[in-house]
Amino acid sequence: MSKCIFGMFFLLGSICLAGALITKLSSFAIGGYLLLIFGTLVNVITILWLLIYGLIYRPRLSACLKAVGILMINIPIAVIYALIGLNLN
Repeated sequence: MSKCIFGMFFLLGSICLAGALITKLSSFAIGGYLLLIFGTLVNVITILWLLIYGLIYRPRLSACLKAVGILMINIPIAVIYALIGLNLN
């Protein structure tokens, strides 16, 4: 599940960034910022769910922590994309 969420938000963020760079349309930038807000909420909820699940079912804790690590890769990528997007204008 975490790989799907990571991949989906990474792909959508890349599309928004590439669209804003190539076309110079502000709608891609606006979509990217909305994606940043929505993606943050989805990722935080997923991380909390995985941590709670891992704490309740101890044998699954290691797998849940690995899944959380995969989701955490999105943070520096989102920051870099946001900085690039802010410097476009």
